[in-house]
Amino acid sequence: MQITIPRRPILLLLLLQLLVGNLMAQTANPQQYKYVFTVAKDGTGDFKFIQDAIDAMRVYPLQRITLYIKNGVYNEKIQLPSDNTDVTFIGESVEKTIITFSDYSGRGRHTTFTSYTAKISGNRFVAENITFANSAGPVGQALALYVDADRAVFRNCRFLGNQDTIYAAGEGARQLFVNCFIEGTTDFIFGPATAVFQACTIRAKSNSYITAANTPRGRQYGFVFLDCKVLADSAVTKLFLGRPWRAYSRTAFIRCELPAVIAPAGWDNWGNTANEQTAFYAEYKNVGKGSNTAGRVPWAKQLTNQEAQEYTLEKIFASQPQAVEDKAWYQPAPAAVFSWPAAQVAR
Repeated sequence: MQITIPRRPILLLLLLQLLVGNLMAQTANPQQYKYVFTVAKDGTGDFKFIQDAIDAMRVYPLQRITLYIKNGVYNEKIQLPSDNTDVTFIGESVEKTIITFSDYSGRGRHTTFTSYTAKISGNRFVAENITFANSAGPVGQALALYVDADRAVFRNCRFLGNQDTIYAAGEGARQLFVNCFIEGTTDFIFGPATAVFQACTIRAKSNSYITAANTPRGRQYGFVFLDCKVLADSAVTKLFLGRPWRAYSRTAFIRCELPAVIAPAGWDNWGNTANEQTAFYAEYKNVGKGSNTAGRVPWAKQLTNQEAQEYTLEKIFASQPQAVEDKAWYQPAPAAVFSWPAAQVAR
């Protein structure tokens, strides 16, 4: 007796085998994918535009992807999606590798949160030697950087803008800015992330507020400034360290240099006395003419030596619900080496 097997199940079985084979090949042969990309305005790289390079990257790569960006002004709005994890951007030089755009809230249908020049959502992102700028001018909210990636690191970068220069987003995100330059006017560092600014230079361009954290309730850390230097333009006469965008805002300035124009009160409640019951604003061993805490608002905190010992990178970044499996991401690292043409290094 001859048994006839329907063709449809056979086709489905063949398709399944092909799919499984492809998946195995993707995980078993990482070397077949490209992990080094280059961008250059002069056409000497793989791409002339940064977004084109991002779009060509494999999502969820099996090893870190590095994008080398040659000096030039890249007038483009870029987005690194959440499935583009483990990506490093290395600029040729921070002064001359510039990503800039001019969107702002109110331009067309743009809001604060779509006005960014660069939006970084892929976890474990690293950027070195790059300037992120919003060139819209003093027209209201205009982000240079929107970052909601977790374990994101920016080293030796510049962030240029006015109001809302950096949006440190992501309620569970941890971010580190090292040796960076950040300028702005109002609330120019804001958001819910746990973000550390280490040895950074902060430049205020108007009488306003440096930070506007909206730390989620229950978080031990929000924004932490370690060994930073705050500068103020000559027109600035009254500058506040921060105000709470939402209740439970947390911000600390530790061993920072503060200019004389820091308002004696130091902090502002954003016109809502209820915020004074939930916000945690702290200082410790700051120096400079603006570091005198005698006139600080009574609801601000002066850390003790013992309390200040809780402000280490290990403790700050371990404060999130998710475990820190790899502590190397926030450890000191040697300066990035710009290798060109990197396109020949790995394919």
